[in-house]
Amino acid sequence: MASSTIKFALNHKSCPTLSPIAALNAAKSLGISGVELRNDVGENSIATVEQAQQIGEHAAKLGIKILTINALYPFNVWNSEQEQNTVKLAQLAQACGAQALVCCPLVAATDERNIPGQAELISALKAIAPILSEHNIKGMVEPLGFPTSSLRFKEDSIAAIDAAGLGDIFSLVHDTFHHAGSDDQNYYPNRTGLIHASAVTDSGVTMESMLDGHRYFVGPGDRLNSITQIKHMLSAGYAGYVSFEPFADDIATYPNPTAAIKESMEYVLAELDASTAE
Repeated sequence: MASSTIKFALNHKSCPTLSPIAALNAAKSLGISGVELRNDVGENSIATVEQAQQIGEHAAKLGIKILTINALYPFNVWNSEQEQNTVKLAQLAQACGAQALVCCPLVAATDERNIPGQAELISALKAIAPILSEHNIKGMVEPLGFPTSSLRFKEDSIAAIDAAGLGDIFSLVHDTFHHAGSDDQNYYPNRTGLIHASAVTDSGVTMESMLDGHRYFVGPGDRLNSITQIKHMLSAGYAGYVSFEPFADDIATYPNPTAAIKESMEYVLAELDASTAE
């Protein structure tokens, strides 16, 4: 497998101290052609239509695609408040030229009577789809592998999407952290719109107890085997972007996040090239 088959994307979570415009500039400096914006990076979150339009114009000047706004949460708990939130995010996505909206399920298994199941998931997809279509964007369902997640597995996600008849609207996000945490055995490369990649090196946590705060850039000692996952997806025909998504709090203290992103990119490329030579 040649490293040239991989396309990197810059996820704003990898450089949360940068403004959206600065994140786009960082992507350009790294030779990255796709960016994920977020609504959970504090003052640097995408928040208004006017701001989104300015971001979109700047991205167009740089020749960069805005892949997603990340994320609609919890998308499988549908009510009037969530409908309003979906419309707002869809408006922001349309204004900045984003291709899709990432949809994440509820993580909060405190009362099983209130945890949405497959029926609620299908209903939510059917409610979200016309909003996405009205704003000319797609949806990407991201199963979350935590034990307390209401949607852990890609198989269940695909089943719901197909049951709703919405395969033309929704694809999957393959997240290497959540794939490993759920011990999911399925990949669905032909139904995947995006890969999120991160690494966990802390040997003191179990797969079941890993949290977002344990997630760093992909590099040596990764217990998630993210490189193996990426290789599998590429070998199976996945041709989309790989977006680094570290969540550890101290990522925000990095004096030069662009350097950390570049180092991880170089590591991934070297590992892919090494596997080709084997």
